[in-house]
Amino acid sequence: MKRHAGAVLSSIKIDKTAEKKISIQLYMALRDLLLTGALTPGDRMPATRTLAQEIGVSRTTVIDATDRLISEGLLEARVGAGTFVSEALNARLAPKPSQEASDITPVVPRLSHATRHAIPDFTLRSRLPHKSQAFVTALPALDAFPMAQWAKLSARHWRKDRDHIAGYGEPFGYMPLRRAIARQLNASRGIKCDPEQIFITNGAQRAFSLVGGMLVNPGEPIWFENPGAIGARNAFVAIGARPIPVAVDEEGLCIEDGLAKAPYFRLAFVTPSHQQPLGHVMSLSRRLALLTAANEADAMIVEDDYDGEFYFGDQPPPTLKSIDTHGRVIYVGTFSKSLFPALRLGFVLVPEGLVESFERVCLTWLAGVPTVTQAIVAEFMDEGMFATHIRTMRQLYKHRHDTLMAESASLAGDIDLQPTSSGFHAVGLLSNRYDEDRIVAEAAKHGITTAPLSRYALGRIPQRGIVLGFGSSAQDDIRKGMKVLKKILPVCCTS
Repeated sequence: MKRHAGAVLSSIKIDKTAEKKISIQLYMALRDLLLTGALTPGDRMPATRTLAQEIGVSRTTVIDATDRLISEGLLEARVGAGTFVSEALNARLAPKPSQEASDITPVVPRLSHATRHAIPDFTLRSRLPHKSQAFVTALPALDAFPMAQWAKLSARHWRKDRDHIAGYGEPFGYMPLRRAIARQLNASRGIKCDPEQIFITNGAQRAFSLVGGMLVNPGEPIWFENPGAIGARNAFVAIGARPIPVAVDEEGLCIEDGLAKAPYFRLAFVTPSHQQPLGHVMSLSRRLALLTAANEADAMIVEDDYDGEFYFGDQPPPTLKSIDTHGRVIYVGTFSKSLFPALRLGFVLVPEGLVESFERVCLTWLAGVPTVTQAIVAEFMDEGMFATHIRTMRQLYKHRHDTLMAESASLAGDIDLQPTSSGFHAVGLLSNRYDEDRIVAEAAKHGITTAPLSRYALGRIPQRGIVLGFGSSAQDDIRKGMKVLKKILPVCCTS
């Protein structure tokens, strides 16, 4: 392999009209870079010929400056390898000036009105899940993903024309992927749509921001499930919307509660196929009532179908979009759960009446998702690999769900685990004797990740519990995790 050419030192400026010799200017500039930490110990310096060409001086001048720095111990020459920043430089690096000694007063930039008002309402969260362990939520079974097939498809596409893989993505999305998604939605979710209604985004979160920015004015009320999805809520808060906490029961969003709090809402956000986080499936009567309420209020509905592919019950319910007859539902999907989160790939399916507006916005200021990523996913779907993967994951998640339910029997009376028929997380309701935050903290000490139910709440909720993910956990890890919960419960009792 060809050795890399070293650091690019384009910050060095030589004044050939100055009285100071060019070699001295170069020496002092290099010395300053070394002593201020711009170049770190072990970094390879560019070859003398390369550096001379880049800054417009003779090679002899560069050699003189370099030799002087070597003699001072700031650089070291390695035979046959080149010149490197000395490891001994660690002891000589100039300390950063203290705030008291600095003459520069840092400026705190003024935030926008929307951001200043949104920050207090944001629900803080740590890094999104990235490590498979019990009981991480929102992370699919990465251990079961067909990586070998994916690698072959990826290699094939990375060898294609560079204009195809390296340029800006298409603003609306790669058409073969839009077609594949339209076919998939029709076959598996009962949604009939044209590919032109589908817009590819950098994940579902970007879709929520896009929808909110286009449809909701600052201060306008939006119905939001309470408890509900944190990321989506933050996206709408960021654009200045006013989330209205609407209660959720076993049938899903309580329409009467929403109408009592904000009858003239601008938008409603729901997760009807698998309520986030309670896991309920919205009943058909509630779906019809929501559509009626939206129609009467001239409002829109965002249906977040984040893990709807993984329904392992008897019969999957219809999507809200599939029974929408007035063009009120905007359907958002993601590949973070069906494939893997690092793709950062989602999509939004808009009613026909919004297609032109979305095209104008996307064409005006969105750069598009990388084409090569979309092309790989499109072929993965067109070749039938996606459907096969979904079937495999449904069975896997059902087995892991059943294991979780079986192991939870020993905690009956303390943690009442709610069965689910979709996705890969479940909620364990707690008796009033336990503090959910204390359980989460104690579990973390044993390497177990859980989330308190209150973390998802926009307002007061009657339930107290913890959210347990089972999708990314092997069955042995689920069993060990439940043993840990049983062990720590006595120290988490409040009475």
